[in-house]
Amino acid sequence: MAIFVDTHSHIYDEAFAEDREAALERCVAAGVTRLVLPGINAASYGPMCAGADAHPEMMFPCIGLHPTEIGENWEEEMAFLRAHLHERKFYAIGEIGLDEYWSTEFLELQKRLFAEQIEIAAQENLPIIIHSREATEDIFRVLEETKGIPVRGVFHAYSGSYETYKRCLQYGDFKFGIGGVLTYKKAGIAEVVTRMSPDDWILETDCPWLTPVPHRGERNESSYIPLVAEKLSALTGIPLETIAERTTAHAEALFGLNTLRK
Repeated sequence: MAIFVDTHSHIYDEAFAEDREAALERCVAAGVTRLVLPGINAASYGPMCAGADAHPEMMFPCIGLHPTEIGENWEEEMAFLRAHLHERKFYAIGEIGLDEYWSTEFLELQKRLFAEQIEIAAQENLPIIIHSREATEDIFRVLEETKGIPVRGVFHAYSGSYETYKRCLQYGDFKFGIGGVLTYKKAGIAEVVTRMSPDDWILETDCPWLTPVPHRGERNESSYIPLVAEKLSALTGIPLETIAERTTAHAEALFGLNTLRK
């Protein structure tokens, strides 16, 4: 059986409150053996860590402040992040970045805290998980401002152009999260992946959101990673087994998944 990593799973979300263990069993049955859990805010920390403690060989937690969670209480959120940064082993700083889709009320603060969290990642020698929605140019402005800081990570749920992909690579050692959007009709990323280097792919679901076809409209699950891989194989002609091997190796290297927990 092909073995996969879901590099972006919110399986700790309340959407899985009724059947989380069953969803994990479906992951194992589908060959999805490890899940990277992005941090969102202080409220998500407890459920995320509880899941990681219950399944230490399967769940790998991260810590970060999501751009849509930045608001009036940002100081408390950042204080929480810094206070818990060394409480346990984390595998990335993220999910961080910019979101100009939902609101631009705190946009300048989003930019500032994105840069601060890039600095934290460099200090901790951790990769970053970048969330970018309707914010491409501002993402590049922050990356330009922090260009002297060594950075590696992933552009989560990548759906940009080939030109934007090439531009991203100028700013660090980046991978690109390929998920359920790839399976949608008229998805621009379907053409872009055929031009990208396969060495830059990692697979993700962003569950419970961005569900792939044929389950679109339902709750997404990490067990659906093979559906994304199958579509990637169909588009590129690369055998499914090769995609599984390469994307798993890329995820292991980026997030240090073979590193023993502290």
